[in-house]
Parts: sequence; C-alpha cells; structure tokens
Amino acid sequence: MKGIALLLFCMVVIGVSGAAAQGRFSGYMFGDYFYNAARDTAFKSGDLSKSAVGGQKDLKGFQFRRIYFTYDNDISEHFIARFRLEANNGETLGDGKMTAIVKDAYLNWKNIFPGSNAIFGIQPTPAYDISEVAWGYRSLEKTIMDLRGIVPSRGLGLSLKGKFDEGGIFNYWVMASNINDGTKPNGTTSYGDKYSRYYLLLHVKPVKNLQVTLYGDYLGAPPIDDPTSTTSPKATVANGTLTGAAFVGYAEPDKFNLGVEGFVQTKSNGQSNPTPGATLPLARTSLSAVGVSVFGSLNVASDLAVVARFDMFDPNSNVNVKGDARNYIIGGLSWKPDKNVSIIPNVQVETYQSLPATPTFAGRSIAASVTGRLTFYYVYL
Repeated sequence: MKGIALLLFCMVVIGVSGAAAQGRFSGYMFGDYFYNAARDTAFKSGDLSKSAVGGQKDLKGFQFRRIYFTYDNDISEHFIARFRLEANNGETLGDGKMTAIVKDAYLNWKNIFPGSNAIFGIQPTPAYDISEVAWGYRSLEKTIMDLRGIVPSRGLGLSLKGKFDEGGIFNYWVMASNINDGTKPNGTTSYGDKYSRYYLLLHVKPVKNLQVTLYGDYLGAPPIDDPTSTTSPKATVANGTLTGAAFVGYAEPDKFNLGVEGFVQTKSNGQSNPTPGATLPLARTSLSAVGVSVFGSLNVASDLAVVARFDMFDPNSNVNVKGDARNYIIGGLSWKPDKNVSIIPNVQVETYQSLPATPTFAGRSIAASVTGRLTFYYVYL
C-alpha cells in the first residue's frame, strides 16, 4: 500500500480534474529540531520498550513527524468524498526516506436520514477524534489513547454519526471496522475474518463551551486455550478486548482551554495469573490498562499561549505487576506569527516506575527521559 500511495493519489487527481471547481485541496505539516537531553541506560537493554519518549541520550537533529495532503470533493449535495495521504517519521523506506500511506479514503453520505451521515471507507475512529480537536496541539503530541496504542486512529469500515436533537446537544457515533486497522479483513488465522471491532460514542454539549463524551468499543478475537483444561483438545476461553473512556472539556475561545480524558481497556484472559507463589498450571486472568490525561492552554496574548499536559499510564494495573507505569509531561509556548503558522518551543518529560526486584535482579529506579524540541506547525493549503 505504501509503494502505490502516490500513484493512487495521482489517479484520484486525474479522475476528478473535470470537477475541480467542486474540490478542495488542503494540507499541513509539523516537525521539529529536537535534542534528547536525558535518558536512562535501561534504554540500551530494552527495559523501557513502552516509553513514549524514545531515542538515545544526546541524539539530536531535524525531523518531520507528519505531512498531510488532502483532497475533498463534493460529488453532489448529499455525497462528499475524501482522499488523504500521510507521510510521517514512522513510515520510511529502507534508506530512511519518508514515504506516504493512504490515511483517509471515504465516502460521506450526508443526511442519509435527518441529522445523520453514513460514512464508508478508511476513516477516523470515534475513540478520540473529539478530544484531539479539544486538545488542539496534535503538533506536539497525540492524545493519550492514540499515543499508547489503545485504539487505532483509523479503520476501514462503516459508520453512522449524527445528532438526537435539533440543537445538537446530544450526539452519537457508531462504527464497525476490520480488526486489523488495514484495508482488508484479516484472514490469516483459522477463524478467517469473522471478527470485527465495534465502536460507540455519545457526545453531549450541555452548556456553551462544555462538552462530554462517553466511549466504548469491543475488539473481537479468536478464543484461546484454557491452560487449566484437562480435556483434549483443551477447552477455550474468550480473548476479546473491551475499552471504555470518558472525556470532559471546557474552552473559552481565544482565552483558555481545559480537558480531562481517561480510559480503561480490559483484554479477557490476556495474561497468566501473576500471583506470587502460584503453582502451575496458572489460570489466565484479565489484562487491564488504565490511563488519565489532563491538559490545558492559556492565551497570554493574541499570538502567544502557554500549553501543558500530564498523562498517567499503566499498561497492566494488576497490583502484582510492577515497573511498567509511566508518567508523561509536556509543556511549551505556542507563538503564532501568522494564523496558519505556529512555532512552539517545548519540553517532553517521561518518568518511570522503578523496576522491581526479582530472584535474579536487584531492581532499581529509572531516570526520567527529557527531550527539548522547537516545533514548527503550518497549514500550507
């Protein structure tokens, strides 16, 4: 898909050239000059694989973290199509050069019935689309569920989104998609492609400038063997994943913005029971990840804002599992010399729970990771 992305885009442009008057191009970029000021030596041994602030100490240089190029076309009064390419520093060729992927490719059927739109194709998932807009600084960092890989930002599927009331106080978004976030069903297992991911979001705007979302999704998965089973073949247990999240945001435009987002994700029978002293066979138990993000910005002048955020993340909340919790902090100053250009000096800090002692390891504390960046964000179309 990566290798043909540019070709696909050219075909789309050629195909819609006759309707250019109805089409709109848009795009933005963001990147940085960065310097990794502090890292623990545990990075070298791989103990910090769940870190959100990577790279070795003293690494510095320039990077683009995202480039978007988007084409929207009004096919008719009721149908809108979008095609979007993305290049980012995680999508590279063998020589390290950035390459493009298809980020969005969908058809939006407006008002399929009053107040609701139906969307088919590669599209945003409901998980954090609203909280990301409220955060307002994707150029600095992803929202917590995106950053920690809890829910994909895109899925290939069908969604329905709209409002329950005329004033748009109560809104909804439902979606079904492939489980592998890609462009075709996952047929690599003996269970074929019968599993999907199902999403539901409720979005409420009770008063001006205040919004609340309640979110949930279920990710289907084939059952797995029960390690305690004595039958042949072994009995199986469920292995699906359930995610729940909530977001509350309040904003005074051009003044300040505040938001709180939290989630819990539970994978049924996702781990062997880590109870100390347990004897084999170990019964499987649920694996639960939790996270909370608090963020805000304050406009101190018409072109200058202070931005701050704090995240807490624990990929395994079992009390017997230690050494994997992370805190993430980001702070910066956002200067806008133009309405479409932002220059943001900022600092990322990630702290780590101490590694526990084991019979073969003494355990130890882990030094924080610190990276300074000068971020450039600009809308060019």
